[in-house]
Amino acid sequence: MASKLNRMAVAAGMGLLMAAQVLAQSAPAAPQTVVPAAAPKRVIVVSLEDRKLALVEDGQVKKVYAVAVGKPSTPSPVGTFTIERRVVNPTYRHNGKTVLPGPGNPVGTRWMGLSKHGYGIHGTNEPKSIGKAASHGCIRMARANLEEFYELVAEGDTVELVGQRNDQTAQLFGSAPLPAAQPAMTVAAAIAQPAPASIASIETASTEKTVDPAIAAAGRR
Repeated sequence: MASKLNRMAVAAGMGLLMAAQVLAQSAPAAPQTVVPAAAPKRVIVVSLEDRKLALVEDGQVKKVYAVAVGKPSTPSPVGTFTIERRVVNPTYRHNGKTVLPGPGNPVGTRWMGLSKHGYGIHGTNEPKSIGKAASHGCIRMARANLEEFYELVAEGDTVELVGQRNDQTAQLFGSAPLPAAQPAMTVAAAIAQPAPASIASIETASTEKTVDPAIAAAGRR
C-alpha cells in the first residue's frame, strides 16, 4: 500500500513539474525597450564662390559636388536655411507656362525647396551651366549627382549658403579664404579713383516669380 502511495505521489509531482514547464514556455516574454538610433545630423554647405556643395554628416564630409549658383543679376541668397520639401519629377510653371517632367524641364528630375521662399536645390536642362554662376538664384546640380544627393538628405536638413570663402569652405573644398580686409583708403587715394558708373549703367532685373503652391517646383531655377 505504501509503495502504491509513493508511486502516486511521484506521478503527481511529475505532473506538477510538467505543468510548470508548459506554463513557463507559454508565458509571454517580458517586453524589451528598443532605443531608436539617433538620426544623423546633416548640414549642406554651398560655397557660392567655389560653386561647390558639400554634404556633411555628423561632422564628416560625405560628398562634394560641383553646382551652378546664381548669376550676378540674380544672385543666390546667403544665409542658413532648411530643406522644406522634396519632390521627384516636379512640374514647373512660370508666367502661365507649364513644363511637365521630362528632358526639357528647367528644374530637372528632383526639387528640394528651401525655407527661403522660391529657392531650391534642383537639376537643370542646361548641364553646361554646372560650375558657373548661371542660375536665377537656385542651386543647380547635374542629374546623376542630383539624384544621388536627393536620396542622402531629408526635410529639415540645414543648408548653409556661404557668399565668400572662409575657413570653413577652405577645409571643405580646399580653397584659400579671401585675404584679410585692406586698410581704409585714404582721402587722397579715394579722390584719385575714377568715378563710379552711373546707376543707369548698372544691370538691374526683377527676378521674383509667382509660385503656384499646388505644383512641385518654384519659379526660380
